[in-house]
Amino acid sequence: MRGLKVLPSGRPGRGRLYVNLPDGQAVAWYDRQANRISVLADDHREAILAVLRPYLSGTVSIGPPPVPTASDLRRLALPPDADLAPNRPGETLLGELEHGPAGTRVRHRLRQDLTAQQRMGDAFDALEPEGWRTLHCVPLPGLGRIDHLLIGPAGIFCVRTIPGRRQRAVIGDLLLTVGRAEPRPDPRWIRRAAAFATAALAAKVTPALALVDASRVETAPTVRDIRILQPPTATPNLVASPTTLKPPEVETLFARARDTTTWLTPTNRPGGYSSPAGV
Repeated sequence: MRGLKVLPSGRPGRGRLYVNLPDGQAVAWYDRQANRISVLADDHREAILAVLRPYLSGTVSIGPPPVPTASDLRRLALPPDADLAPNRPGETLLGELEHGPAGTRVRHRLRQDLTAQQRMGDAFDALEPEGWRTLHCVPLPGLGRIDHLLIGPAGIFCVRTIPGRRQRAVIGDLLLTVGRAEPRPDPRWIRRAAAFATAALAAKVTPALALVDASRVETAPTVRDIRILQPPTATPNLVASPTTLKPPEVETLFARARDTTTWLTPTNRPGGYSSPAGV
C-alpha cells in the first residue's frame, strides 16, 4: 500500500518508529529496543514490513501488539503535530539561527545557547536506558519554553540551560550572573516554569538550572529549592538520587507531557501567570 509514513516517537535512534496511514492513523510500530514489530492492521502487514525494512537489523519478531497501557493508547491517538517527543535539543534556536537576525553578536549568543542546550540535551537523552524520558523545547503560554523536561525515577525536573562561557557564575535567589554580563532572572523564571509544569502535569516538578562550561559556580545558601546541574556530574547525580517514581508512573507522565494540549489548555495555566518583564 502506498502512502504509509514512518514517524519517530522519541529521540532519534532510541524511541519507537510508528507506521501511519496518510490520514495519521497508526497501523504498526517498531520497538527498536525489543527489536519487535507490533502490527495493528494485519491486512497492511506486507506494506508495513516493506516500509520498515530500511530501519530493521538482526532478527525481528512480528506479531500483534501487547495489551496496550493507558499511555500507549494516548500516544497512538496523538497527532504527529501535537507530539513534543521528536523535538531536538535547542529546536527553536535552530530555527532562529536559520531565519533570525543577521547581527553577528546576536547570532553568537544564539550559537552559545544552542551549543549549551545540545550538550545538556544529549546528556539527558542518554539517560533513557536508566528509565528516564526527556522532552525538549516545551512551550509554556506566556512564559516561553522549557529547555528540557526530565521525567524519571528521581522525579520530574524542569531545566533551564545557561552557557557558562568559561567564566564564574553566581546564582542568587532572583538573579544569575555569568562573568561581567548583566544579571539574568533565570532563578525566578525557572521557579515560575516549574510551578506551571506542576499544575499542568498534576505532579511535583523541581526547578533546575544547568550551567554549561562555567569555570566556577557559586550558589547562595538560601537557594535550596532549585537543583543546580553541571556537566559532567549532572546525569550521574540524577541517576543516584532517591527513587520517587515507578516505571509506569514515568511512562504515564511522559505520555501526558509530550502532548501539546497539556500545556496549551487554558485550565492548565496557573492563575496570574503572564510573561514577566525581563524574562
